[in-house]
Amino acid sequence: MSRIKLALCLLLLATSAAWLAADTLLPTPFTYFAFRGVFVQYSGVLAMAMMSVAMILASRPCWLERHLGGLDKMYRLHKWLGIGALFVCTAHWWFAKGTKWMVGWGWLSRPARREGGAGLDISAAEQWLRSQRGLAESLGEWAFYGAAALIILALLKAVPYRWFKKTHNWLAIAYLVLAWHSLVLIKFSYWSQPVGWLTLLLLIAGCVAAVLVLTGRVGRSRRAQGQIEEITHYPGVDVIEARIALTDYWPGHTPGQFAFVTSKADEGAHPYTIASAWDPAMPKVTFVVKALGDWTRQLKHWLRVGMQVTVEGPYGCFDFSDPAPRQIWVGAGIGVTPFIARMKYLAQQGGEHDIDFFHVTSDVDQAAIDKLSADAAAAGIRLHLRVSPRDGRLTAEQIRILAPHWQQASVWFCGPTAFGQALRRDFISLGLSAKRIHQELFEMR
Repeated sequence: MSRIKLALCLLLLATSAAWLAADTLLPTPFTYFAFRGVFVQYSGVLAMAMMSVAMILASRPCWLERHLGGLDKMYRLHKWLGIGALFVCTAHWWFAKGTKWMVGWGWLSRPARREGGAGLDISAAEQWLRSQRGLAESLGEWAFYGAAALIILALLKAVPYRWFKKTHNWLAIAYLVLAWHSLVLIKFSYWSQPVGWLTLLLLIAGCVAAVLVLTGRVGRSRRAQGQIEEITHYPGVDVIEARIALTDYWPGHTPGQFAFVTSKADEGAHPYTIASAWDPAMPKVTFVVKALGDWTRQLKHWLRVGMQVTVEGPYGCFDFSDPAPRQIWVGAGIGVTPFIARMKYLAQQGGEHDIDFFHVTSDVDQAAIDKLSADAAAAGIRLHLRVSPRDGRLTAEQIRILAPHWQQASVWFCGPTAFGQALRRDFISLGLSAKRIHQELFEMR
């Protein structure tokens, strides 16, 4: 099981176990309205746990990277937490709101309201929370509608990245409203039990993260200013290479890491893999970017030598470190970028791995191929170039033929997700340990 799947399962299990220690989904007597009461509580606690962790991950906490396998994996977990929270919130909303509609439609008969609640000896805090229930329900309902719309919008790849990024930040506002909704409406007896402590801890951390997002402070301590020093365009593959001289402190990076670069304030920061080795004597970073989306298609017209940019990072754990004596690299399309950085590093520092590098591309630019071949030769790496329209699709079987000692190797893949997953399944089916297969999940939405 991957780290992000394990993290998701542990969160769901820990939250559910804490809630079940305080309540039950099988109330006695078991009636629709009795079940509805406990399910609304359970689904609310579970949804806010998922939303809180998703919000924490949105703040890009560096201390979590090693535990979850890098920021790319953290964003994948963030995505699935958001989708999961949407489903749980929808069920929560239906049992809370739909029940009232079904009573109005005559489908259900509301049970008689129990008397005597006003005479109970309750604390001032509980009395105040009860007085806020109506407002919390109304605000929570509208926050749910807004959050659902924003999550669905984020999943639509047709929406340009700049609009996704701007609108996605609005989820922090919805989260703060839903956190208030939860604080008011959670069963008061939970606060003296582990489920209440866990919920409070996650809500506090989530609210702090939401404020960081709304105030634009995410990643601020990891930003450095720089100036574009050189731009090279490879028209055959519609790729640009930009070298940036950093004028602020940069902690250094390892090959395979990436950074967020801002060259236009209105567009905001975009993530790109770093395509250069780090030399503290010459603080520069290089990015190789293919025209794939709305903004990247404009870069060759927008960027110019001398332009000031902001670089935030480095992030990621796709760092080529493992005990295997051999490595197999597969870089498909612009997924070649982390391998360029590693080759430049090996040319400078050397390495202990025997490496076969498979580069798959559908387009060809001879200048780019010559440069890649020179990097591979300097690093002592066997380069296997495959042009898909000419050579056909690369398969795991072909990799094993050209790299016959694959059983002693680790596999490092960067490229289209489906292609990587197919290779992963094939190698695992023939006995290669899943721990030896590393895949960059370079999708920020």
